[in-house]
Amino acid sequence: MEHASQLNLPSQTSLTCGELLVQWLEYYGIDTVFGIPGVHTVELYRGLPSTNIRHITPRHEQGAGFMADGYYRASGKVAACFIITGPGMTNILTAMAQAAADFIPMLVISSVNEVANTGSGEGHLHELADQQGLVSHVARYSKTIWQPQSLPKVLAEAFASFKGSRPGPVHIQIPIDVITADASEVERPPTAINNDNNIAKSPVYQFPSLPSPSTAQVDQIIEQLTAALSPVLLLGGGCSGMNDEAQRLAELIDAPTFMTINAKGLLPPAHPLSLGSNQSMPAGRALIAQADLVLAIGTELGETDYDVVFDGGFHINGKLIRIDCDAGQLQRPFIANLAVLADAKTTITELCLRLEGQPLTHDAARTVAAVKADLIAQMPESFAGANALLKLIRDTVDDVIIVGDSTQPVYSGNHGFEALQTRRWFNSSTGYGTLGYGLPAAIGAMIATHQPVISLIGDGGIQFTLSELICATELSLPLIVLLWNNQGYGEIRRYMQERDLPLIGVNIMTPNFEYLAAGFGAGYRRISSQNQLLEHLTVDLQGSRPMVYEVDEADEFLTQLGQSFEYFS
Repeated sequence: MEHASQLNLPSQTSLTCGELLVQWLEYYGIDTVFGIPGVHTVELYRGLPSTNIRHITPRHEQGAGFMADGYYRASGKVAACFIITGPGMTNILTAMAQAAADFIPMLVISSVNEVANTGSGEGHLHELADQQGLVSHVARYSKTIWQPQSLPKVLAEAFASFKGSRPGPVHIQIPIDVITADASEVERPPTAINNDNNIAKSPVYQFPSLPSPSTAQVDQIIEQLTAALSPVLLLGGGCSGMNDEAQRLAELIDAPTFMTINAKGLLPPAHPLSLGSNQSMPAGRALIAQADLVLAIGTELGETDYDVVFDGGFHINGKLIRIDCDAGQLQRPFIANLAVLADAKTTITELCLRLEGQPLTHDAARTVAAVKADLIAQMPESFAGANALLKLIRDTVDDVIIVGDSTQPVYSGNHGFEALQTRRWFNSSTGYGTLGYGLPAAIGAMIATHQPVISLIGDGGIQFTLSELICATELSLPLIVLLWNNQGYGEIRRYMQERDLPLIGVNIMTPNFEYLAAGFGAGYRRISSQNQLLEHLTVDLQGSRPMVYEVDEADEFLTQLGQSFEYFS
């Protein structure tokens, strides 16, 4: 009979590196792992039952990454992914790239071949020539734990990165023989005594603080704001969760305010200073171009937030003040006249304290009202129906989170839909712009928050990750999949038609989603009226299985809804 050492299995008395890993993950606050076990990762699972970490099994590693992404965006909590060597890592790369583009933290832990075989080129199972080098291009960084003693240090660096500078996915790979190596002598997580029953437990990890602005920097910002005649405020996703502070700053500066797609909800929909997320519309661009001072906080000023028509027509001509936690981002793509490396919330709070006694006046409400009228006139007629549908859902379901894919109603909603809070509207049309995100990310959001969640996805995009629907069924999640059917790749088809291109590859076959939903254990409804939607929506969100709501883009009830829709409401 072979001994455990001969089979490369841990002995019954040792603590393996894999077992120690999950102890450290729990210490750092990880409560959820998304993963698909494989022969190269099963030893990561040995210690999970001794923790409070739950494991969710998606049906594809890309789904695991999208779930971890949605988990963070909805809750602000980091999740981990357990991914096998080789094909598992190449499968998750797209999800990591989407997260990297939108600065969404996630911890991706993978196996890699045994130490002696890593990079050998000898054709070992799941072998890549340079897995770490490949993954490093879509991660903030990628590191290998070559011996158990390195585990605590590498994890400490990873979690510190999630709160310092701009976050993103971090990859840690562990050779399969290091996962099973003895870690009995390696540092374990700190423990604290529970005074109620004297049981040792892991204390809550304290994330490092982000930098605060200096007094001199705050003085400079106040001085320039005071001198400005027509300032504009740009707020990005780095301000998420700062609704009260951001609104107060806008009011004290008395400035027209734009929010990026990932910052929707910072100001209430009808706020007299809010221009929503319309900085790419002609009227929004004109206002920003005419401003003598632009104050940009927590935003990368990237193309998919400020130039979604992709014609290079977004310009900042006045002075630019930037506040960001990433030094590298402070001077791209626009050079700032004053660049402040600091935490957004701390800086906004400091500015509000200084301005409370001397609020500024610019008659901004009158300016905003005029620009709003222009923006409404410039909105395409086709936007109204989708936005009316989204507003109806928002006003019917308390605290609803709408998670979108790259699809027509998402593009419409990025302009015309107003969220009531941050973290209630996000999608994959920003940054990397992938398809298939909307369903698994919505699952992650619902797992994280236990709030009502709508997955907004097209009939083309859902075919990328449709298999994750059964994961929602398995978890008894009452997720609503709002399936926007435009018979193929509708947005690309319109784009090709506008350019007189042959319609090749876009008129794909649309499956029967009623049958598919049944096969995945989900419910199905064909939504063709407002009353039908309202009759079922709140009931189905209290249910115990996902529901697919199929909506035809050409349906008359959407046109009727759009006729009474009011923007900025």
